[in-house]
Amino acid sequence: MTSSPSGVRVRFAPSPTGMFHVGNARSLLYNWVLAKQSGGTLVLRVEDTDAERSKPEWVQGILDAMAWLGCGPDEYEGPLFQSAFVQHHRDAIDKLLAAGRAYYCDCAREQVVGRTGSEHKGYDGFCRERGLASAPGRAVRFRVPDEGQTVVRDLVRGEPTFDNATIEDFVVARGDGSPVFLLANVVDDMVMGITHVIRAEEHLPNTPKQQLLWQALGHEPPVWAHAPILVNEKRQKLSKRRDRVALEDFRAEGYLADAMRNYLMLLGWAPSGDREIVPWDDIMNEFRLSDVNPSPAFFDVKKLRAFNGEYIRAMSVEEFISACQPWLRGEFAPWRPGDYDEAAFAAVAPLAQTRVAVLGEIVPMVDFLFLPEPPSDEAAWAKAMTGEAVGLLGEVVAAFETVAWDTDSLKRTVEELGAARGLKLGKAQAPVRVAVTGRTIGLPLFESLEVLGRERTTNRLRAAITRLG
Repeated sequence: MTSSPSGVRVRFAPSPTGMFHVGNARSLLYNWVLAKQSGGTLVLRVEDTDAERSKPEWVQGILDAMAWLGCGPDEYEGPLFQSAFVQHHRDAIDKLLAAGRAYYCDCAREQVVGRTGSEHKGYDGFCRERGLASAPGRAVRFRVPDEGQTVVRDLVRGEPTFDNATIEDFVVARGDGSPVFLLANVVDDMVMGITHVIRAEEHLPNTPKQQLLWQALGHEPPVWAHAPILVNEKRQKLSKRRDRVALEDFRAEGYLADAMRNYLMLLGWAPSGDREIVPWDDIMNEFRLSDVNPSPAFFDVKKLRAFNGEYIRAMSVEEFISACQPWLRGEFAPWRPGDYDEAAFAAVAPLAQTRVAVLGEIVPMVDFLFLPEPPSDEAAWAKAMTGEAVGLLGEVVAAFETVAWDTDSLKRTVEELGAARGLKLGKAQAPVRVAVTGRTIGLPLFESLEVLGRERTTNRLRAAITRLG
């Protein structure tokens, strides 16, 4: 492995067993920022030893998610695959056995529970002094020191201290000889020269065991930093079965990478000046692991959405138009490709930019421009097409045949016709909006009509009158 000029080497070690969790994204960002600040190296290690659940498409998903966040291939070393280091894992097990720091065990779980009388007391050390040799079905357990304490020096949590007497002799190799994740993780970090391990709080209970392994294998433990867990509005740890946690889903909805990065960095850390919308360069300069709050951090989707809206509004119109193209030209656009009109979208883009919080919302905002007929929404129709609607629509379509086709003239026409029937502009324009756009809310109506054009507007108004009978 190559060394870094500063000597700092951090790693991001996801498993290719599912979608890219926002918690993983936050861990990636913390590691990446530290590597960039120190002139060090970020190592991407794919922990793929769970052969049944690991899939190549999930590996590609990891690479794609990292690239979307801005951490492209030139930003890290790798990917390296844990499965390529199995011989190192086995060598470490042999070293522990030879040094008397590990021993073979043939105890079944049921036997341990029978001796201790509890499923929660852990292993009782029954095979410690039996001197068993290697044999099929015999696991290898690490011999935890009987006395003393293991102190974990953590940049976020201070010095959590664990009595060795409370740590069971844990398994480092299964009965079939395969190393467990706990040991493989430590050996990989040793081989790769990792100096700082930055990960989520959920890994903290395993840290004293891993630190004991580092020491038993003759290495100085890394610098530890355990970031706070992410929780939902009920203060429950985020769950992929219950909560929205897949980075791919947020990307597909139209969240911006810059907004996501900014928001995730604030889950446990705060910049100077009571700010929340923070340029990435400022984050790079100010972030310190020692400033991370160890308390659980609330992953608030509503707040993330608000962040995203701020970032969208900060774009230039040209940037916004470009960012919307995957939704306007992609396979999920509800209109035929040839019906998309670049000039029409460019005309309404400034209006839409102030009204969407995620880019995916652009489709229902502008679909009336590109569909042959307006969307059909029975609830919108029932709400708007009441009272004076029929008569008003007839008068509007007649006036629209000859009125100057610009926003001010269209608005003035509807306003005057509505006033003659005792209707304020909001009430008067409601049936016109639904007849033309299919919805009760959306872009400013008269600017939209100007872009849609006289012929399509009047045709839709006549179709509405016919439907109303």
